[in-house]
Amino acid sequence: MDIQFISATNLNGAIHRRYNWGPNAVQRCGYSFESSIPNLKITDSSLKCRKSSYRAGRLQVVCRDFPRPELENTINFLEAAQFSSVFRSSPRPSKPLQVVIAGAGLAGLSVAKYLADAGHRPILLEARDVLGGKVAAWKDEDGDWYETGLHIFFGAYPNVQNLFGELGINDRLQWKEHSMIFAMPNKPGEFSRFDFPESLPAPINGIWAILRNNEMLTWPEKVKFAIGLLPAMVGGQPYVEAQDGLTVSEWMKKQGVPDRVNDEVFIAMSKALNFINPDELSMQCILIALNRFLQEKHGSKMAFLDGNPPERLCMPICEHIQSLGGEVRLNSRIQKIELNSDCTVKQFVLTNGSVVTGDAFVFATPVDILKLLLPEEWREISYFKKLEKLVGVPVINVHIWFDRKLKNTYDHLLFSRSPLLSVYADMSVACKEYYDPNRSMLELVFAPAEEWISRSDADIIDATMQELAKLFPDEIAADQSKAKILKYKVVKTPRSVYKTVPNCEPCRPLQRSPIEGFYLAGDYTKQKYLASMEGAVLSGKLCAQSIVQDYDLLAARSQNARTELPVAL
Repeated sequence: MDIQFISATNLNGAIHRRYNWGPNAVQRCGYSFESSIPNLKITDSSLKCRKSSYRAGRLQVVCRDFPRPELENTINFLEAAQFSSVFRSSPRPSKPLQVVIAGAGLAGLSVAKYLADAGHRPILLEARDVLGGKVAAWKDEDGDWYETGLHIFFGAYPNVQNLFGELGINDRLQWKEHSMIFAMPNKPGEFSRFDFPESLPAPINGIWAILRNNEMLTWPEKVKFAIGLLPAMVGGQPYVEAQDGLTVSEWMKKQGVPDRVNDEVFIAMSKALNFINPDELSMQCILIALNRFLQEKHGSKMAFLDGNPPERLCMPICEHIQSLGGEVRLNSRIQKIELNSDCTVKQFVLTNGSVVTGDAFVFATPVDILKLLLPEEWREISYFKKLEKLVGVPVINVHIWFDRKLKNTYDHLLFSRSPLLSVYADMSVACKEYYDPNRSMLELVFAPAEEWISRSDADIIDATMQELAKLFPDEIAADQSKAKILKYKVVKTPRSVYKTVPNCEPCRPLQRSPIEGFYLAGDYTKQKYLASMEGAVLSGKLCAQSIVQDYDLLAARSQNARTELPVAL
């Protein structure tokens, strides 16, 4: 396959949309009930509609987004903004470094973006014909998009939120009301909500949301849960890091937290955070998420991207890189990391036989791909040997287009609490580009997926429909005697984010490797946001920072290499 150089002219096409939205359109999805149920509440001079916990009356879907929350004055946002500014304000290099980066996911794009900001010349190589890595998406024969995963942008993602601002695309995030909504398995078709009051600061708004919900946990269970969390509140980060050796289930037993807290809350959280169950997930992961969500007022507030990630998020980063002299090349799969005699990197060899050289080299692929291509000479080095414990977790993303508009849903992310499904959303109301007033498109995360990744798409869809029949008992039947499937897409990722099992933390590498001139980026590398989009972007900034700090060393190495080249007579 030929290498494709990306330019603003050949990829900045118009986005396919089934329905046009005006430039000033503001959207939110709520529900209007044609009955006398008094469940309307006016907030922020806009209509917000809360769905009744029982099914009554006829529903009509109405869309309208919520305002962007005030994130700019939070400590984490300001720290991330300061970090970004260092690249733009640093002294311009006398001779820019040419840095070759493998992988155009969010980590690789982040490395390239911030190196370009610092005055260097990144060359970003992507093996596939699409940007985004784990946020990649494709268009089908009908012009509809299907994605690698269901991606949510939290208020507690300071580096991601800064990135949107730096690119001038804040308006591409569709913010939803500040709630977490869980399906009720024992009451098919019903939901339970945690609503965070806008008028209260953190962590009081989160505590209020938990105390006000009496459908999922009883008061005695809430008290025992709170007592169990006290050491984390008192001990802070050292305590959180010390829990890496325990699974969620083991931690709960140790702290005397009732089993129902696991059944009602932690199973859903574990699957949403890392696509695995609490008996496998490290408790550190849960505590880090709770800390981010409870310590910031808008930390758990969610936004959807307004369209497909490659065009709506990745392309603006790509164009920014190119505007500063960098390159982005698709269809550039690396076959080998070729070494010099001193075991430093000489060049990346591509599958088409061409080579790419540079002053520094970065691997920003998933950890499993790095392990496959790791040179034999490096494998016994402790830094790389520890990577053996880091393994990507399988996940499946399911898209189903129905022949009608489903009513038993929200303009929000929903926690299914199904044994087979994690989270889901009706993208025909949650996302502007996918909007359809007449038909629903459900996007669902099928997890844990280890036992299903090798099964046929038809088997996965059959199993998904059985679970959906419980979530939509009046509208969906497993045999399609109710809503009918128009089409479906199943995207399997055999190795996604690294599996955050106990005792992984010591194995996560720093971005600067012991091999001079070779660096790593990716959510599996050492950074405080674990396996997430925020973690990927932050890892890219940390990687770029390491390269900028090593400028004198890298420039000297390149100069020495040039002077040592044989002279042709």
